[in-house]
Amino acid sequence: MLVFFKERLVLLSVPKTGTTALQTALRDRADIVVADPPELKHAPVYRYNRFFRPMFEKVCDVQMETIAVMREPVSWLGSWYRYRRRPFMKGKGNATFDISFDDFVQAYLRGKRPGFANVGSQAKFLEPRPNGTSVTHMFRYEEPQRLAEFLTSRLGSMPTLARENVSPEMDLELTRDTDTKYRRKCAEEFALYNAIP
Repeated sequence: MLVFFKERLVLLSVPKTGTTALQTALRDRADIVVADPPELKHAPVYRYNRFFRPMFEKVCDVQMETIAVMREPVSWLGSWYRYRRRPFMKGKGNATFDISFDDFVQAYLRGKRPGFANVGSQAKFLEPRPNGTSVTHMFRYEEPQRLAEFLTSRLGSMPTLARENVSPEMDLELTRDTDTKYRRKCAEEFALYNAIP
C-alpha cells in the first residue's frame, strides 16, 4: 500500500497485479509505504476501511481517494499458479509443480480449497463496505497505459516500471467445462472486471 497524502490518494496493493513494481517505482514519492507484513501491504478494502481510513479522517480530517488494479480473472489465477511453481516453492505444501492449471482452478472452485489453491478473491479484496467505502479509481492490469496516465495526472512524471516478482512463462489452458464452471461460480469476479471503464 502506498499513501500520497498531499494528493489524497491511496494505492491498494491487490496481489498479482503488478503492485510490487509500482511500489518500487513510487516508494520515494509516497508519504507512507506499507511494504510488510503482507497482511498490511495487501490490505483489502475492508481492512483499509477499518484501520487506515479512520486514521486519515479522525487524525488528519481528510478524505482519501483509493486506487486499485484488477487482473482478468483467469489470468489472475494463472499468475498464482505460475508463482507457486517458482524454484523457491520446491518442497512446499502450496507448490503447484505436480498439478495442471486446470486442476488448480478446479481446486480453487471447491468449497474448502486446498492450501495450494487458497489464494483469495479479487472481488472480495475490492468489495465495497456498507458505510460506502469503496475503490474510487479502478484500472485493468492489462491496460497499464491508462493507469500510468492517471498516476501522471495526479503525481507528476512517472518513473519507468521494471517488471518484478515475475513468474515463469508457460501456456495455461482450461478445459471448456472448467472455464464455464469458473465463470459461473465466480461470476462476481468477471462482472467486476467487466465493469471497469
